[in-house]
Amino acid sequence: MKESDIKCDGRKSSMSHLHRRTAWMLFLCAVVLSLTILVAMDLDGTIANATTPATVIVKMLDTPPIFEPAEVTIHVGDTVKWENVGNSVHHATDDATAAIKPDDVANPAGAKPFDSGFIPPGASFMHTFTVRGTYKYVCAAHETSGMKGEVVVN
Repeated sequence: MKESDIKCDGRKSSMSHLHRRTAWMLFLCAVVLSLTILVAMDLDGTIANATTPATVIVKMLDTPPIFEPAEVTIHVGDTVKWENVGNSVHHATDDATAAIKPDDVANPAGAKPFDSGFIPPGASFMHTFTVRGTYKYVCAAHETSGMKGEVVVN
C-alpha cells in the first residue's frame, strides 16, 4: 500500500471511486452536448442558421374566404408568400386606401404598405418584412366576408 492510498483518518482510499466519478461527469457532459446539438438542428437534420431568412406560406381559400393561417409570426427579413389556392380572385393589402374599412388594416410606423393587387387562382404574391411590428391586412375583394389576416414581425 502506498502512502497516497491512505486517507487522513487511516482508511484505505479507493482510486476507482475517483475514476467512476470522472467517467460519470464525462458521460453527463456528452449527453448535454448531444442534446444541445439536437436542439440546434432543424427537422431535416441540418444545423439551423439564425440569419437565414424564412418564407412563410399563407393560403388564400374560397369557402369561406379566409387566409390560412390567419395569423403568422416571423422575424425581420422573413418573407410571407400568399398563395391563391382557390377559384376566386383574392388580394392581400395593408394599405388603408385599398381597404373598405381603413381600421381593418394597419402597419407599424416606418413601414410602407404592401399591396398584392388582385391575385388570380393559382398565382401568388410575396412580401419581405423589414420593420418590426404588427401588420393587419385584408383581402380587398372579401373584406366584408371577414377575410382578414395579421403578420407579427419580431
